[in-house]
Amino acid sequence: MMMKPRFMPWAAAILIAALAQTALADGTLATVKERGFLQCGVNTGLPGFSNADEKGSWTGLDVDLCRAVAAAVLGGADKVRFTPLTAKERLTAVQSGEVDLLARNTTWTMTRDTSLGVHFAGINYYDGQGFLVSKDLGVKSARELDGAAVCILAGTTTELNLADYFRTHGMTYEPVVFDTADQTARGFESGRCDVLTSDQSQLYAQRLKLAAPDKAVVLPEIISKEPLGPVVRQGDDRWLNIVRWTLFALIEAEELGVTSGNVDAMRESRNPAIRRLLGLEGIKGSGLGLDEGWAYRAIEEVGNYGEIFARNVGEASPLKIERGLNRLWTDGGLHYAPPIR
Repeated sequence: MMMKPRFMPWAAAILIAALAQTALADGTLATVKERGFLQCGVNTGLPGFSNADEKGSWTGLDVDLCRAVAAAVLGGADKVRFTPLTAKERLTAVQSGEVDLLARNTTWTMTRDTSLGVHFAGINYYDGQGFLVSKDLGVKSARELDGAAVCILAGTTTELNLADYFRTHGMTYEPVVFDTADQTARGFESGRCDVLTSDQSQLYAQRLKLAAPDKAVVLPEIISKEPLGPVVRQGDDRWLNIVRWTLFALIEAEELGVTSGNVDAMRESRNPAIRRLLGLEGIKGSGLGLDEGWAYRAIEEVGNYGEIFARNVGEASPLKIERGLNRLWTDGGLHYAPPIR
């Protein structure tokens, strides 16, 4: 009797995995292709991340991730429609299928990733919670906020972070809770609270909306880890992989020096990593259920991660947020893409 091999050869293992994946229902990918556009959940209005102008045109770091996925899957970054969602609505919209993808400055936590029927596909912005105060308050540190009234957004991780921070430092506060970010900013500006707390990225964006932005200051303390990233429904691994690897492709492109401006010229590169990224060699898009040009289109139409960061929240934007932790790992930051191979 012929003995079964103890270990399955790699080629056979890869083939069986591919056949198993094909046997699964096509799920979100098929739905998006049949519909002809990506339905993406975004913030109701946060400059730099997802914000609509008076003509209804959306821009922002999260918006550009949606556009990159649309380019990869459907062949055009314009093949996406945006659903503005409050913090309370956002995860329910993913669970119910109202949106195919949520890109709405949402913090990756264990509870959200394990008990709400959703998966985080990666991190597109490393953030942390901070405090915005009026300069007239004369406060230089969050440790001076004992007894303060604090404007806070409902349904966010900031509520628990705030409670933990004040409890740890033996301080008290009065929470003033709102349903939308704009409401918290108006509450702060009208004097309903002494302090506005949120992710620091949001604080810089909200400060721009104030009548007198220069009269407010973001305090230096960062009291939490807020890894923000795209969210999809559980149970559709292919769609999870598409969103995840589109994000990785944007990061990998920056590391390799591939931009929206030189991507065509880079097709002549002899660098194997660049050739694999652009679908000229290697596995191309087969494992994702996409064609070989998926990453090329995302980069060509939207740009690499560095380009996206600069124009939306960085030096080329009104926010002018420093890269900080959002630099590449090669430059002392945290962004690091697994190899596309």
